This record gives sequence, structure tokens and C-alpha cells, in this order.
Amino acid sequence: MIHDFSKKNSIFQTFIAELRDTEIQKDSMRFRRNLERVSEILAYELSKELDYEHVEIDTPLGIANASLLKEQPILATILRAGLGMHLGLLNYFDSADSAFVSAYRKHTTLEDFDVYVEYLASPKIDDKILIISDPMLATGSSMAMVYKAMLRQGNPSRLIVVSAIATPDALEFLSKELPKSTVYYIGAIDKELTAQSYIVPGLGDAGDLAYGVKM
Repeated sequence: MIHDFSKKNSIFQTFIAELRDTEIQKDSMRFRRNLERVSEILAYELSKELDYEHVEIDTPLGIANASLLKEQPILATILRAGLGMHLGLLNYFDSADSAFVSAYRKHTTLEDFDVYVEYLASPKIDDKILIISDPMLATGSSMAMVYKAMLRQGNPSRLIVVSAIATPDALEFLSKELPKSTVYYIGAIDKELTAQSYIVPGLGDAGDLAYGVKM
């Protein structure tokens, strides 16, 4: 199941547009905040598909009926670009545990590269809802490797992938690498992927724009 939020007009489109805009990108704080706002909206939308239980809440004047999440998900993200999106998700799932994975491309040529996972900090994820966020899904290789690394911590009951921008190539690749039941919440799907695996029009390097150019 792929939820593509570019198909509906809403304020969400403003935040995606600002993420792409080269002038607005000059303000790294604004860029980080837009990543956060995008993931807050996606968090709200995906929360509609989770399981709830009915409870009674004591108020100063009586009893109120409410529906609360049955369980908090595990929120995982890919360092460092995913931190902004992770914060947005954590703003909504504020009792969730977090997992952090370091993944990077190691190029053998300009066009060929392998993805390596160096670092993993995660709670146990057995029978938990696992949400993995990453701003960009270009080829899908990093997401696939991160999911496989997460399996060291157990087998989740459900997998949800959250991303600002993806390509059809990545989604096709992940359909073969991730569980068939995986649900995707995507801000926009850009059709072009260059020979160097950059998304066009995309938005550039999310990690550099959010946190400064790396060496």
C-alpha cells in the first residue's frame, strides 16, 4: 500500500515546495522545520490506520470516553538526514522508543556504489509496529539494508516507511526487499533517477541542507 500525498491539495504541498526551493533551502533551520512538519502530517495520517482501545478518562467534571493507541510504535531513522523527520514523528508518537541506524553509500565509480550499515542503536522490536523514516528514497538500497539490520533486534508485527520524496524505482525495489504488507507514506513521487542515483527534481542532499556540508 502506497499513500502518495502529492495527489491531494493541502498545506502539505507548501512544505514540500519549500523543501525543494533553492532560496528557502539557504535557511537550514527552515529546512529542518519543514522536514519536521512534513513528518508530523504523515504521522497524523498513518495514525488513522493503527489500533485503538476505548478508555474512560477522569475530568474535573466527570468521565469522558476516549480512544487511545493500543501500543506505541518503534520509530527508526537513518542518520543523519532522517533526524528531522524522526523529530516530527516523535512529536506525535511522543511515548515511542527510538532506533537510529547509520547507513552510507560507498562509491566504486561515479555511478556504482554499495550501501553499508555502520551503527545500530535500537530496542527490541519483536511484535512491535516499526516505522522507518528517511527523507529520500532514491534507489531504496539504504532502506532495504536498514530494515535487514533492524531484524537483528527481532521481527516487527508491522512495517511502515515514511519519506518526503521517493522514486518509482525505489518503491519497485522495496516491494521485493521488504515485507509485502509494508505500508508507505510518501510526500511526493518523482519519476526521474539519474545515472548517479539522484532524484530529479528532488531537493538535493537532505543531510547537507539540514546540518551542513559533510567532508
